[in-house]
This record gives sequence, structure tokens and C-alpha cells, in this order.
Amino acid sequence: MEAVLFSPDILMPIVMARLLRNGETVFHGVASPLPMVAILLAKALRAPDLIYLNITGSTDPTPAALPRSTVDPALFAGTRSRVTLADLFDLSARGKLDTAFLSGVQIDRAGNINMSLIPGPDGDPHHPKVRLPGGAGSAAIMPTAKRTLLWRTKHDPRVFVERVAFRTTGGNVDRVVTPLCVFRRVAGLLQVETIHPGVTPAQLQAATGWPLSVSASTPRTPEPSEAELAALDAVDPQRARLIEF
Repeated sequence: MEAVLFSPDILMPIVMARLLRNGETVFHGVASPLPMVAILLAKALRAPDLIYLNITGSTDPTPAALPRSTVDPALFAGTRSRVTLADLFDLSARGKLDTAFLSGVQIDRAGNINMSLIPGPDGDPHHPKVRLPGGAGSAAIMPTAKRTLLWRTKHDPRVFVERVAFRTTGGNVDRVVTPLCVFRRVAGLLQVETIHPGVTPAQLQAATGWPLSVSASTPRTPEPSEAELAALDAVDPQRARLIEF
């Protein structure tokens, strides 16, 4: 039977939600609509005791509607407590932050991310060709959180590079979710764990900047269930997640 194709805005948050575990403490930062949706989706489906922390400083909020920005005051609705950024860094440094969602403008095969700059021809970081938004707290959280889940809504050789042009940070990367596949970090390198429905090994290789071990026998990402699709519609009926695409 031919696989049913799902758009990335449907498949990605569902796949990200599947990676979360009941009872763990999970954090996302700024510009993170997909993690926001994925965390709330996981709580609704299979992880009711998951503790949700976000960059606004709220704990387990229950917003009436999801905002398009993950620093919107709407994410204070129903919060159980307030946490500061210093609290979050301290929590992670003490080994109490189970999972952090982070991303990067570039992601390399070792799971390093670049959020800092693209060097110019002379390689001088003080005179970059492109200055990127910066790593914010990622350099503190990525090495200290028990695991990091990376995501990126664009998958091409400029994003997924063999080696980042500038290493903003690296650390305890577990998996990377993209519109084409799920990578898992094994022995220090990203390997394809599953390919999404409708994506061929050749397409995935062409979109990735390092050699992949993929074939027709590489496992496929399971299609969303009816329960997952219904829960996604209930959690994000206005599709706030579309701002990432």
C-alpha cells in the first residue's frame, strides 16, 4: 500500500512529540513554535506528567490559544510557577533538565550548531560575511541538558553541512527532526534513523552535505495515527506552527 503523504507542519510536531517521555522536564526557547506544539501534544497524548518550561518563564501553562511567538505573555496563562533564565541555566547545569529543544542555522554531522556567523573569504570571525542571530543560551544549555533535540524546518546542503562554518555550541544531541527524516546521534555522528513517507534515499542524500548510509531498506517514519492527528488539531487549531514554514 502506498504511503500517505503528510506535510511537514503536520508530521514534524507529531514526530517531535513522540520523542518526549512522561515525567521529564522539557524546555524550549525563543522562536520555537514547533517545540511548543510538540510539548503540548505530548502532554495531551502520552506524557501527562511531563513538566513544560519555556523561555517566557512559565511552568506548565494552559493558554486558551497558542500564540505565534514563544515569548508571548499568553504563555503565562495557568502557569504553576515562574522561572527565570538564570533558574533554567542552573537547572540544566545541575543535571535536572531532561530535554531541551534547540536549533541552528547550520547543523553538522557531529551535531554541532552554528548560530553565530558565516566567515568571509579571509576567515576572520571579526569580519564575517554573514552575522547570524547568535546562540543566546544554547551554549550553556546544549552541553549540560541530559539530551538535546534539534529541529529545522529546512533540509538542504546549506543547512546540513559536513562541518559548521563556526561552532556556536555542541553537546548532548539525541535526535534531529527535519522535513525529510529523523537523525539519531550514534558514536558522535548523526545517522539516519527513519526517512519520512514519500522521501526517497536519493532525495535525502541530495539534500544533505555529508555521505549517508541510506537505502530502500532504511526504516520509514511511522505515519501519524488518527489519535495524533486529532490531538494536533485540538492543541493547535489555528496552526500557530505554520509561522515556521
